[in-house]
Amino acid sequence: MKTTKKGFTLIELIVVIAIIGVLAAILVPSMLGYVTKSKIQGANSTAATLAKAANSAVTDLDEEDIAISDGDLDGSKVTTADISEHADDIANSINTFFNDFKKLGAKAKVRFSGGVCVSAAIQSGNYIGTYPAIYTAKNWKDHKTDSLDEALGKAETKANGTDPFAATGG
Repeated sequence: MKTTKKGFTLIELIVVIAIIGVLAAILVPSMLGYVTKSKIQGANSTAATLAKAANSAVTDLDEEDIAISDGDLDGSKVTTADISEHADDIANSINTFFNDFKKLGAKAKVRFSGGVCVSAAIQSGNYIGTYPAIYTAKNWKDHKTDSLDEALGKAETKANGTDPFAATGG
């Protein structure tokens, strides 16, 4: 009686490996795009949270008839002189918020104009997120060398209703 061996032939194994290789060649680049997209979206979301926290603090000051000065606040120690004469509470609130980002190794900056936070930018690792959001996975390659100040300025330009990339073509 003749017995047959069960198993795969070498050709069948090569075909399967080739199919897996083709699928990997297609999927890996698209998966890398999703990682960049999610990191940028996360940074933009964090910047929006920062702007909302700053505007919340400004609202508290406004209820006490304390005006906030125009300008930028960054992650260094915020003093009441940066904000207004009687703004110890907002300074403490913003410093606490910035300290949370510092613990994560991030840099943050907000810009006030007309008594409100008009834009915010945060940099965590290689990714910068802004509020209003200006960076996407599609334009990130062209602008990944932007500094935190450049990003903040572009976000303010968008907040004012102008295309921040009109001059650069990006």
